Amino acid sequence: MKLTFLGADHEVTGSCYYLEAAGKKILIDCGMEQGPDLYENKPLPVAAGDIDMVLLTHAHIDHSGNLPLLYRHGFHGQIFSTYGTANLCSIMLLDSAHIQEFEAEWKNRKNQRAGRELVEPLYSIEDAQGAVKCFVNLNYEEERYIADGIKVRFFDAGHLLGSASIEVTITEGDTTRSIIFSGDIGNTNQPLIRDPVYPKKADYVVMESTYGDRAHPRPPRSDYAQALAEVIQRTFDRGGNVVIPSFAVGRTQEMLYFIREIKEKHMVSGHDGFKVYVDSPLANEATQVFQKRMYEDFDAEATELLQKGINPIGFDGLKTAVTADDSRAINFIEEPKVIISASGMCDAGRIKHHLKHNLWRPECTILFVGYQAAGTPGRALLEGADHLRLFGEDIDVEAEICQLPGVSGHADNEGLMRWISSMEEKPQKVFVTHGEDYVTEIFRDRLKNELGLDAYAPYSGAEFDLASGQITVDAQPVLLSKERQKGLAEAKAAGGAFVRRKGSDRGAAVRVTSQTRKAAQVYTKLVAAGSRLMSVIRDSEGGANKDLSEFTQEILRLCEKWKR
Repeated sequence: MKLTFLGADHEVTGSCYYLEAAGKKILIDCGMEQGPDLYENKPLPVAAGDIDMVLLTHAHIDHSGNLPLLYRHGFHGQIFSTYGTANLCSIMLLDSAHIQEFEAEWKNRKNQRAGRELVEPLYSIEDAQGAVKCFVNLNYEEERYIADGIKVRFFDAGHLLGSASIEVTITEGDTTRSIIFSGDIGNTNQPLIRDPVYPKKADYVVMESTYGDRAHPRPPRSDYAQALAEVIQRTFDRGGNVVIPSFAVGRTQEMLYFIREIKEKHMVSGHDGFKVYVDSPLANEATQVFQKRMYEDFDAEATELLQKGINPIGFDGLKTAVTADDSRAINFIEEPKVIISASGMCDAGRIKHHLKHNLWRPECTILFVGYQAAGTPGRALLEGADHLRLFGEDIDVEAEICQLPGVSGHADNEGLMRWISSMEEKPQKVFVTHGEDYVTEIFRDRLKNELGLDAYAPYSGAEFDLASGQITVDAQPVLLSKERQKGLAEAKAAGGAFVRRKGSDRGAAVRVTSQTRKAAQVYTKLVAAGSRLMSVIRDSEGGANKDLSEFTQEILRLCEKWKR
């Protein structure tokens, strides 16, 4: 019974855990890293073809996106998930593969003209199709033996259509251990989907900590539709567009739910019949999946609308853009409108074109409705960037930049505490993962200090013996080299494509010496301190102007002292 941590350790994305138990080799999630990378992730300890099965918490690419790569390298086992997750993966994995093939082809045309090396997509559409065929669907709360000595149960995580926390019970001889993988724990009172189901008992818990250092602010009267209506009203009144960078799956459908209510209750005056453009082929396909799963997976409020004959995510004035020409045409429509487009962090996709056309216009609004990872354009805009580089051009930020408070698919720190506190017996150990570097440590310490739990925030490569309850490998952080960071950034900019170089091992890790390890540890502390500084800055919102100005000057003086 050995658990190895591979991804989303002191980082937010790339969820992946390797479990050896009862003679089987199992992955829990197989996610793609998105956004900036800080640490080296350990490779799979076995060949992909030796993996017997995958347990998938939900469909988001940072949990599922490397499944086609696993298939490409020889995996042909079973992928266990809920029905909703399987339905979403059938479109999301194909979309991911299409983007990578398209971007690789585009980049190769440029590289051939410039005499540079060619790139390959990380995986193909055929690989994605092969992975989709491996899915085996389970209902929530259904107990299923997936092998002798291994029983699983998926319960609703309340994060996304089909999302689940997974309980795994393992028996080897006279020893039985249970472990829960939280997946992404949902926020409460979200539209469409149900609240998360809280766990009752487990020996061990692997728990996410995305918002482990902060609480979600709430809009006035906790009325999200009203808060959104106010943004639309003031933007339309000054003749501008509301541009919403939104995750195609989950968040886009929630925005449609709110806008349907806004239109039904006439919460925006003077702009009757305003148009809403969903400019994302993936979002449009995902909306169809949501509609397919309405009666099985929607919450009581949305189900009540269905029983009245009302589509919770449909309304007059809803337009979809499928082709590139459809997308371009939106920006030539002069009347004020709402544009919902992916990606949610503004680092790829059609949203970048809409930012190019609207970011410099003071009458427009860029409205963020989800998490913005450090290092992404979305985070930069929220933190006050005065320009954004798009398609080789610096675009001035003149539009209103705002964030719809409280709208998140993730539980905040209090929600996370409620989730783990619900257990009738304290788990023997809680592993804190899936958070920014310093956030995992903040939340780990809170679990220790407030709940008296034995909590541990592992780095990639850490190993744990479930039978003995001992950490057998206490992995140390290995920072990505600057060259590797640059290469990964370039690869992500090319949709996941990687440069094919003669004589190189694409998966080779950086050689680690005692000197580089010590340097990595010192730098890790520096990065953690920076993360803590950002946490203090966020908590300072609403403070006295004099204090904020003094704080700003101290930071600027520090930057001047240490800049290189």
